[in-house]
Amino acid sequence: MKILLTGANGFVGNRIKNTYEKDVIASPSLRNVSEDDVKRIVEESGAEAIVHTAAISDIGVCQNNPQQSYIANVMLPVYLAKAAKGRKLVCFSSDQVYSGSQSDGPYSEDDVGTANIYAEHKLEMEKRVLDIDPNAVMLRAEWMYDVVSTRGNYIKSVLDGYLTFSSQQYRGVTYLREVAENIPKVIALPGGAYNFGSETDASMFEITRDLLAYLGRQGVVKDAPPRHNLWMNCGKAARYGVTFSNVLDGLKRCVDDYRLRRCTD
Repeated sequence: MKILLTGANGFVGNRIKNTYEKDVIASPSLRNVSEDDVKRIVEESGAEAIVHTAAISDIGVCQNNPQQSYIANVMLPVYLAKAAKGRKLVCFSSDQVYSGSQSDGPYSEDDVGTANIYAEHKLEMEKRVLDIDPNAVMLRAEWMYDVVSTRGNYIKSVLDGYLTFSSQQYRGVTYLREVAENIPKVIALPGGAYNFGSETDASMFEITRDLLAYLGRQGVVKDAPPRHNLWMNCGKAARYGVTFSNVLDGLKRCVDDYRLRRCTD
């Protein structure tokens, strides 16, 4: 199956492109494109599916530039939905749609509540795209990590010595390799919104402490003030075979993949 991939040079898109290189058609940049431009790109691609990873994902940038965020995070996916016309459309959304939830979690897909512009735009994107194309798939992705990236990357932060996390915050973090591995199963999902990533019953403080021990590194994890939980129940996607390691096992897999563990025997 040929896949039109947006954001192919970004953090998520690049991993997907490298995993399915022969099947991926990298979209040109969607910056400043019109609806007609998007329609032309989709039609000329010859792709059977569209995986949309391009976005403005920096919460601060979106907060300070709401119009820019709206175009990138709402209107571009809407243009893709209109252009899809029978092609399977997969859009990356975000766990931030739970940033203002009144529940403590772990969140089901109905527990949404927003606390920032980025989250509001992602939630509006989901609704508008699904109204146009009910067969589309919205992936509420967690904080993703991989050693090859530095910006906003949990495991790189720990490797670089940042060891301050809250014992009262529960949040899923997901290995990007496992995100890419799940793409074929994601494309086969029925339309709708899905929590997408690793599950956990441990706090960020506990996860970081255990990761540090597995790495064989010295250091003391400092307890930070409480923060809003961002952890999800991913059972809906799992029923269709979209599964992940739990958070700690995913981190251990990443450590082993990159041979980061120090021998402590």
